[in-house]
Amino acid sequence: MEPKREMTSVDLTALVGELGRYEGAKVDKVYLYGDDLVRFKLRDFDRGRVELLVETGEVKRCHVADPAHVPDAPGRPPEFAKTLRARIGGGEFAGVEQYEFDRILTFEFERPDEDTFVAAELFGQGNVAVLDETREVQRSLETVRLKSRTIAPGSQYEYPQSRLHPLNVDFEPFRARMDESDTDIVRTLATQLNFGGLYAEEVCTRAGVEKGTPIDEATEEQYRAVHDAIVRFRERLDSGDLDPRVYLDDGEVVDVTPLPLEEHEGLESEAYDDFNAALDAYFHRLDLTEDEGIDDSPDFEAEIEKKRRIIDQQEGAIAEFEEQAEAERERAELVYAHYDLVDDVLSTVQAAREEGRPWEEIEATFAEGADRGIPEAEAVEDVNGAEGTVRLSLGEASVTLDALTGPEKNADRLYQEAKRIEGKKEGAEAAIENTREELAEVRARKEAWEAADEEQGAPGDGAESDADGEADDDGEEPDVDWLSRPSVPIRQQDHWYDRFRWLQTSDGFLVIGGRNADQNEELVKKYMDADDLFLHAQAHGGPVTVIKATDPSEPARDVTIPEQSREEAAQFAVSYSSVWKDGRGAGDAYLVTPEQVSKTPESGEYVEKGGFVIRGDREYYRDVPASVSVGVQAEPETRVVGGPTSAIEDRAETTIKLRPGKFAQNDAAVKCYREFKRRFADDSFVRKIASADRIQEFLPPGGSDLLGV
Repeated sequence: MEPKREMTSVDLTALVGELGRYEGAKVDKVYLYGDDLVRFKLRDFDRGRVELLVETGEVKRCHVADPAHVPDAPGRPPEFAKTLRARIGGGEFAGVEQYEFDRILTFEFERPDEDTFVAAELFGQGNVAVLDETREVQRSLETVRLKSRTIAPGSQYEYPQSRLHPLNVDFEPFRARMDESDTDIVRTLATQLNFGGLYAEEVCTRAGVEKGTPIDEATEEQYRAVHDAIVRFRERLDSGDLDPRVYLDDGEVVDVTPLPLEEHEGLESEAYDDFNAALDAYFHRLDLTEDEGIDDSPDFEAEIEKKRRIIDQQEGAIAEFEEQAEAERERAELVYAHYDLVDDVLSTVQAAREEGRPWEEIEATFAEGADRGIPEAEAVEDVNGAEGTVRLSLGEASVTLDALTGPEKNADRLYQEAKRIEGKKEGAEAAIENTREELAEVRARKEAWEAADEEQGAPGDGAESDADGEADDDGEEPDVDWLSRPSVPIRQQDHWYDRFRWLQTSDGFLVIGGRNADQNEELVKKYMDADDLFLHAQAHGGPVTVIKATDPSEPARDVTIPEQSREEAAQFAVSYSSVWKDGRGAGDAYLVTPEQVSKTPESGEYVEKGGFVIRGDREYYRDVPASVSVGVQAEPETRVVGGPTSAIEDRAETTIKLRPGKFAQNDAAVKCYREFKRRFADDSFVRKIASADRIQEFLPPGGSDLLGV
């Protein structure tokens, strides 16, 4: 039996009742791990520390967790976590609701200045959206643009289309919905009544009704029995009379439920006092099982299915754009087809406005004319003074026109809108081609994986395997293809410079830069030695950059730092300065020796915090490109690296190049993270080593574009 990886609608119904006990808890912090696990750290007066987890990736869950099961706090918070902290930090958890019978939870947080809602979607691709008091989206983990709904900053959050709630349906609507089906009872409960397979079977078992009974043979008595079983099930959930169970198959967790299920009678089970504890135990053990590598092969089918789903959405968007563009063109043509009528109406409005007549009076005049049967007045459906528009019925369509311009300009505006929509269609067509290419790449990787798997399983010729990266017979290290390895060993260590910006040049010299004024001061006072070199962008707002001749733990020695390392350090200084933030493609940097750097200003001058006085001649590097790459290093350490491409491309297994652009730092980091997950067969390795927040540490401040992705 495959373990459950997503909570059901029944699970969420049971969970909401238990989460209510934490109302009034104060929000301490919010964290984001990777791009799908959100942690709300709360303080409850009676219970102390409360850890609420919401995960929306391959595993979809929500529950309060034992602090021992919570991962350590990540590094610098990405923009999503910053938004949540800014909006709900110090506020109170005011409650949570499930949307109808959907797998959507809406959390409410109250603060004197503003209330905030957080919508967690635990279905499909999964998502978490931060909403203001009007339910406008402020930020979301995923941007969704479908024909039925949009989830993006600035859009109004809308729930999916309502479905029948099987736990609340009265008998007559229940019977009517069952009678509409052309299949059997259990499949009708699963699909038409939205129960899903497991609970549809459970209801039939509790009702004592044969699951496979065809609907056209079902009796009133069977319907009553099934509906009564549903009511009893609902009453236990509503009353909080739960008996949570974690089910095991051969010692491994496979399901967690708020009530014991007769359908799981043959499985070993563990009872828990509350459902939150059961959920926490289940998903913690599920995570441990997966980490043990029971099956460390990449889930190509899931990735292929995801790409297909994206293509379906993109095809739907293209079709929608085509319909919209065609509709705009048809409206423009209707304006010309009814030119005289349109001209009469618009001229009437314009003449009335020139006379100073209010919009309400103009609308009333058209209404009176329609009552008298005047064709032009009958065509007027609406007059909107706030927008300065009039809506006309032209043939079979309604057309909204600018009331203060003529028919030609209105028709031209409609044609231009059709062109604009066609431009969006072209963008969607380009995007779908990219997705199709990505799908082809996944299929190719799957074929390569399966071929390699067969090769490893085939009878050998007596040669020893070097799959673990051991030396060949001639003593040389084998060239390991880490991207294709099913499992990449993690080898990490802490370095004193990790908290700064840093770079290892192609010649092996360490370059460090400050992230803020305090670190700039610290680098110069504590870490810059006489044999080092000091660089800075010729722009305000940039890191102090130091090329270290030796490690702080090593004795000073006479070292010549090569020109290549100096150029890479200059590019480092420019790329992480305001040059990038301003969207410029290049800038200047200068280099001096440590004795030229001072905190002592000239008489009457002032040196701000993090700034320094430079005396003497400077060596300039002109028109240095603002360009960096980020990559994932697999040996000898596993870590994220970043900086000028020439410095990291030989160290990293794979890299992504960036330049100043449109994507916010956090969004660019998430895009890089997803691309690295796509490139590595062992995407769990990427999740542990190169999460979005770790990648963000190496991205310049400001917007970025990813090249070749």
